[in-house]
Amino acid sequence: MIQKPRGTRDFFPDELEARRRVEETMREAVSRWGYREVSTPEFENLELFTLRSGEGIIEEMYAFQDKGGRDIALRPELTAPVLRMYVNEAKVLNKPVRWYYFGDCFRYERPQKGRYRQFWQFGIELVGADSAMADAEVMAVGYNLLKATGVSFELRIGDLAMMRSLLADLEPDLQKKVRACLDKRDYGALEELGLGGDLAGSLTALIESKTLDDAFAITGSIPEETRIRETFAILDAHEVQYVQNFGIARGLDYYTGCVFEAFAENLGAENQIMGGGAYRLAHLFGGEETPSVGFAIGFDRVMVSLGEQEVKRPTTVAVATTPEGRIFGITVAAAFRQAGIRTIADLMGKSLSAQLSQAAKHADYVVVIGGREAEAGMVTLRDLATGSQQTISLEEAVAGVVGSGTR
Repeated sequence: MIQKPRGTRDFFPDELEARRRVEETMREAVSRWGYREVSTPEFENLELFTLRSGEGIIEEMYAFQDKGGRDIALRPELTAPVLRMYVNEAKVLNKPVRWYYFGDCFRYERPQKGRYRQFWQFGIELVGADSAMADAEVMAVGYNLLKATGVSFELRIGDLAMMRSLLADLEPDLQKKVRACLDKRDYGALEELGLGGDLAGSLTALIESKTLDDAFAITGSIPEETRIRETFAILDAHEVQYVQNFGIARGLDYYTGCVFEAFAENLGAENQIMGGGAYRLAHLFGGEETPSVGFAIGFDRVMVSLGEQEVKRPTTVAVATTPEGRIFGITVAAAFRQAGIRTIADLMGKSLSAQLSQAAKHADYVVVIGGREAEAGMVTLRDLATGSQQTISLEEAVAGVVGSGTR
């Protein structure tokens, strides 16, 4: 028996319908802010990803040569493809460009809870706006989007200008080591790197600061102070609930200003579900340097965090017929379907009692059609929740089910 590849999943109808509902909730949430959906190829030129992340990322990717000898990769994320699309085809659009995306990505890494080799990302990119309003809008969209899904999370917000100001005098290699320590909250390792006690203390104090005044008391006045204060004030106006965190360090080589992360419950160590910030990528792909800000959400982690969900099945009608009523039953089923009602019918020639027994397992109503009903052009409509039934016209039956709403 052939098994599915490691790190992939099969989705049965109940699970897939639950995913589709959450996906639609996310689409509606970002659409209200003016973001419109775009889609890019599932495979791209390998260089698109190595330009951004370096050759080391190849080990984590599904990379190969096609029959023409071109280096190709299944996309490991969606920001780079979306910015490539912008540079290729959208530079002349009015700014800012508000786009969102939803698609599957592929990474060759060890599968674990909430992490798969084929996974789905949902995200937005705001391209061409360089302001505190733009930064705050994207963070507010992410916050409102996650709230709409019902997931429990904590949003942490910072700005890399703060840490850059403290690390400015260090060599680049040492900066990377310091960032790795800060990312792991391994404060003890800072002194092992040979940092002066004052610098190590300032970094620790910055990360643990609770207010902007406390943070700027550590860094002193920096050129970005006005914008940072304005961004936080706008977030408060958006009524975004967040935790100040100037210790977000992993994106220092990539992000240019504001950074933010969201962490959810029920995910163990792999509990980050959203990450984003301000960045400039377009120039890497042949375009002009363009300010951008965006985020990506690990959709699979959202679903794991939400846990088991009750699937609200649409109202379902089963058509049960005797042999004499089978042909009229086709017309009856068509009428319900045309009215937007999920309708199923027997395909195996089962007895009427067997059809009724099957209908009781997965339908809300059963329409019974025997020879007498077929001859009169009537149907017997039985409500399986109450057990009540009546023999009425097809039009009355359809109207009655439509008027009952979703069960």
